Order: sequence, then C-alpha cells, then structure tokens
Amino acid sequence: MSDTQVPSESVPTGGRPPAVTWISWIALALMTTSSVASLRPSPTMAVYGLACVFLYVVPAIVFLLPTSLVSAELASGWSGGVYNWVALGISKPMGFLAVWCQFAMTIFYYPSLLGYVASTLAYVINPSLANNGVWTALVIMIAYWAGVFISSRGTKGVAGLASGGLIIGTLVPGALLVILGIVFLGQGNPSAAPMTADNLLPAWAGIASLVLIVNNFLSYSGMEMNAVHVSSLRNPAKQFPRAMFFAMALVLLIFILPALAISWVVPAEQLSLTAGVMQAFDAVFAQFGWQWLTPVIGIMLVTASLGGMLTWLAGPSKGLLLISRQEGYLPPFLQRVNKQGVQQNILVTQGLVTTVIALLYAFIPDVSSAYWIFSVITTQLYLIMYLLMFVAAVRLRRKFPDHPRGYRAPMLVGLCGVGFAASLAALLIGFVPPSQFGGGNAGVYFLFVAAGALGLGLLVPFLFYRLRKPSWKQAESTEGSPS
Repeated sequence: MSDTQVPSESVPTGGRPPAVTWISWIALALMTTSSVASLRPSPTMAVYGLACVFLYVVPAIVFLLPTSLVSAELASGWSGGVYNWVALGISKPMGFLAVWCQFAMTIFYYPSLLGYVASTLAYVINPSLANNGVWTALVIMIAYWAGVFISSRGTKGVAGLASGGLIIGTLVPGALLVILGIVFLGQGNPSAAPMTADNLLPAWAGIASLVLIVNNFLSYSGMEMNAVHVSSLRNPAKQFPRAMFFAMALVLLIFILPALAISWVVPAEQLSLTAGVMQAFDAVFAQFGWQWLTPVIGIMLVTASLGGMLTWLAGPSKGLLLISRQEGYLPPFLQRVNKQGVQQNILVTQGLVTTVIALLYAFIPDVSSAYWIFSVITTQLYLIMYLLMFVAAVRLRRKFPDHPRGYRAPMLVGLCGVGFAASLAALLIGFVPPSQFGGGNAGVYFLFVAAGALGLGLLVPFLFYRLRKPSWKQAESTEGSPS
C-alpha cells in the first residue's frame, strides 16, 4: 500500500526540489526492502516446494521491476501521488478510481493480515485455535477496532511501532528459520518437499495450478510509495535502478529462503496458508527440543504485523478524505473529522464492513480458503490501480515529453506494456480457484471474488461519482497530507 497526497495544482508540477536531503542508493534499497518483504506469504508459496523460486522470480521481472521504474519517473516529475498521476494522465474520475482502489483494498487487506495474526497468536495460546473460524473472527474484530480507537486519537509515533518490523518480525525469525532448516537437513532428515531439478517448475494441472502466483503481486505491491524518494538521490538515473535491483535481490532472498525452509519441514498437504510460518517454527524447534521458543517467535511476528497495521490504517483513508473534500467525491458524512482531525467516520464505516468480512471466517469451514479469497480480492483491487498507473505513465510521457523529471525510465512504453499485461493477467487469473482448493465450489468462489473486487472496486466508486452533489465540495479543506 502507499500514501496518497492531494494534488496541490491542476497542472503538472515537479522536478527536483530546491532543497534536498540526500540519501544513498543503499539506504533507498533497504527502505524498499523493509516496506515490501515479509514472512507472511511464505506458507502460500511453500506449497510449491522448490517451484516457489520460479513463482517468485517471474512476477518480480514482469511486475516488480516495471512498477518500480515507472513509478520512479512519475514521482520524480509530479507531486500528489497516484491520484495526481492518473488525473493528469487520464482524467479526474479515473484518478478518483485509482485512489479509491488504494483505499478499498485495505478493507480486505486487514482481514487477511489479521487472519494471519490470529493463526500466529494461536500458537502462543493454543495451536488448535489456528484453524478455528470463530477465534479468527474475534481476533480480527478486536484488533481492528483497537487500531481504529488508537488512530482516531491522533496518536503520534505509531510508525515507530513498525519501523523495527523488518528486523523484529522478518529478518530475525526468517534467518532463524532458514538456519535451523539447513541444520535440520544436515542432520540427515529428509525434505518434506522434493528438491530435485525436476521440481523447479510447478506441476501443470491447468490454469488453476498457477493461481497462487497472483498472491505474489500483492507481495510486491507498494513500490510507488518508495518512488517518492527518487529525487533525494544524487544521481537518480544511475542510482535508482541500482537500488531497485539490489532491493529486488534482497526481497527475493527474504521471500524464497523461508518458503523453502517451510517446505523442507512441513508437508504441503498439512500446510495452513495462515499458520504455516508457525507450523514450520514449531516443527523445527521440536527437532532441537526448543519448542518453548515457538510462543516467543509468535509474539515477534504478531507485534510486527500489528505495528504495520497501525501504520497503514489511516494513510489511504486520509488520502481519500483530502481528495474527496476538494473534488466532492464523498458525501459530507464521510468527510467529517473528529477533534484531532482524524477521518473517524471513514474509519468506522470501514470497520463495519471489516467486521462483516471477519464474521465470514466463522462461517467458511476452511480458514485457509477464507484467507486466500480475501488475499485475492485485495490483490485485484490494487491491480486496478496499477492498470490505471501504467496507462497514465504512457500518456504523461506523450502529453508532456519535455516536463522535468528527476528520473526517466528506460523503454517506458515497453515497461508499461509488460506491467499492464502482467497485472491484467493476474487480475483475470484471480477469478479461478487455485488447484489446492479444488474440492470447493468454484461458483461460490467466483461470486465472492467478483463481488469483492468488481463490486467494491468499480461499482461503489461509480455510484459515489454519479450521485455526487456540488455541496459535497469543501475546497477550503485541502491542506495537509496523509500520514
């Protein structure tokens, strides 16, 4: 996810700022790594064993790289985030759709994130709760509403809770998992997943066998957030690609090695998509008699995830509020703020929808299936925004070829073409149930995903736009930027 700022002007502005605090390309690479890399998707890809390498590298090339370079050009030439990029490149209504999708994806992102938190926390309390839908629903509701309460009070320094998330909840547990996994194999234990050259590619069983790759697009999303720092590099043309390639290597290592470690220890048929990380830690620790460490790791992972949730809770909704006040896209009720200036009504309305989604966990028998459905809807909503961003980038290059940019992406049209095609393919593939859930009802799966992605992503913003009234505009309230 990314921060969204209200545009300050209706004409393109940009170029290098007059006063710049320089950062090194290595610092930018580490910032990018910390915002993208996570252990959360590892169980999803561990199902594929050695083939997870292929399934991580392909979307990195066709999605992560185009997204990084294209958003860098946009951020170095135009302020205002994705709304301004799309509004100037295509139209203001499309700009609203882009920023709406950034906000709407969080409605499904938090249930999937907190579903992971619930399953991880279960290993601290009672592992049998990991696949209990009622437990998962309760944790989602309690954690989300606690986050709304904290955010609505305008608490400062929340970002500090997540600033150490890369170390506390990713690097330390991930490195420990990989090291112990290697020791586990070194002691002569067989790998649960075959590690031969024949398993480098996923088994082909029709299009459904590739559906899990869609989740990797969400894993790699958010690069447009880091692109805003391109103008802080001394030599963006050389240093930004260097930073992105280095970050890509780090991200791939963080994604691939823990996924492989999990596949060594936990058989695919026993793997829970939400609790797989803790399953692997528990199984590895059991080999060394260290199971007392499992709750400690669980607390580390939960702390990092909750810190990240708080950091992102107010950002997209704040951006939507500021733009809606200026352009009148939302009704006055949703534009109201509390005494601290926080968009409390948007957060509460979002919370009510999140609560309904959380309750679905209690009624869908397989928690892993619910987790996957919500992850796919999250990805598809975000992909709509990326489709618009790629189109806007090409149009801005053609409309304003001489506009100053701190960085110009090489072969921009080609990059946008690859990124657009990959995003569209991933969006369409998301409607197909993955082969791992072949026993479920494909029609029900399709309806859930279509209602979430198309209903919330396209129909709702269309209704807001068509029903808007001139009185909804509050042009005097355009100052500020989302946190």
